[in-house]
Amino acid sequence: MTEASAARGDLLVIAGTTASGKTALALELARALDGELIGADSVQVYRGFDIGSAKPTAAELAGIAHHLIDVIDPDQSIDAARFATLADAAIGDVHARGRRAIVVGGTGLWLRALVRGLVTLPTPDPETRARLEAEIELHGAPALHARLRAIDPRAAAAIHENDALRIVRALEVHAQTGRPLGELRHEHALGAPRYRTLFLVLDREREALRARIVERVAQMVARGLVDEVRSLLARWPSDARAFGSVGYREIVAHLAGEASLDASRDAIVRSTWVYTRRQRTWFRSEPGIDAHLDAGAMDVGEVKDRAARFFERRFERRS
Repeated sequence: MTEASAARGDLLVIAGTTASGKTALALELARALDGELIGADSVQVYRGFDIGSAKPTAAELAGIAHHLIDVIDPDQSIDAARFATLADAAIGDVHARGRRAIVVGGTGLWLRALVRGLVTLPTPDPETRARLEAEIELHGAPALHARLRAIDPRAAAAIHENDALRIVRALEVHAQTGRPLGELRHEHALGAPRYRTLFLVLDREREALRARIVERVAQMVARGLVDEVRSLLARWPSDARAFGSVGYREIVAHLAGEASLDASRDAIVRSTWVYTRRQRTWFRSEPGIDAHLDAGAMDVGEVKDRAARFFERRFERRS
């Protein structure tokens, strides 16, 4: 452990795929270990985006503090660097009050930024960016995603084929440096951590996870996802960044008359499944992970004991 990571304190990180059960486990651990949660979810940060992001309810939290949910408006942008800054502040506050910090989420790059920092990249080049944006306008984001996949499969695996902004940035970095962005980030991730962590990743057997996704989406619709999106659209423009998230873009299309509710629900299931595959690819190659756990077969008591031992070692070192 480096001097910097010792100074920042200890983190328990519960990461993994969508619908794996991360939040439920993190809440159980927080209650057992006198902890507070710090979210690492790129949709739960948005105010009002509750049902479609599976944001924990007040009843589920039941007195457990949860930081970094509901922190920005849907038309605002947030990247990994800003997330890490906000998370550092929240973690510092948790530690200052003598509580244990438990980070929970599935946004891999945000977790890397928090735990290990971000690689230094060249500043955007206006000419290269304009050319790439023009190509996307002409050929569509999926066409450039296919190009990215050929030259930088590691970055492409973590980027949705319609995420024009991130596709352009990855291709721009390759044009500027001659090296894949995914490779640069992977090399950087091998460096010293910013925190001492116990990093656990949850997943589930393939068919079990798919079944949970189907059920999860059905519950979201039953809980009022369509009304939630309709209400949000009354306040924010449909091209606000947050509406591009899985679960929201499909309902936006439904409300625009482009798809039936059944078709939109099926599209959410498909998009979520694709996203979990990208998450799985990311976490399988991420350095510094202490254990990959099958959430359907793990012994929660053993996980609690392991987390308790991790935090207790901090006090042993200080005594």
